[in-house]
Amino acid sequence: MRLPMTLALLAATAACSPIRTHQGYLGDRELMDSIKPGVDNKASVAKTLGRPSIRSQWDDREWYYVSRLTRQYAFRMPRPESQEVLVVQFDEKGNVTKVGKRGLELAANVAPETDKTKTVGKERSFFEALFGNIGRVGSIGQGPGGDQDNTGGGGPR
Repeated sequence: MRLPMTLALLAATAACSPIRTHQGYLGDRELMDSIKPGVDNKASVAKTLGRPSIRSQWDDREWYYVSRLTRQYAFRMPRPESQEVLVVQFDEKGNVTKVGKRGLELAANVAPETDKTKTVGKERSFFEALFGNIGRVGSIGQGPGGDQDNTGGGGPR
């Protein structure tokens, strides 16, 4: 009797352990620390670290290398455990001007709004939306109103 109970307890305990997932850049800390302002340029940074995770949206003067470790229990949403962002800034000529590191303190939890967007017009059920145009749309001059086009304008031409 003890063996099945022990096995059930072990299975329940194993199910509660978190799943850890790494996302983004897998970098070597020594290589990341070797990037120096005034010494390196875009070509040397790309050769040392590889392509960036994200480039600046407006110009090509900032490169971001993002690395994140997340933890998830069973059916819950994953939560960030740690994050490291290496920011490399360049001047107009492509030389490194600044190297900075940021962490999880800048990560933001963005929750989408779950309410419905209000619209103008008639509320239609699923079936009205699915079958509502049957018999209304036809060829030019073939619709229910006589000389109407099939754009829904409803007026004479």
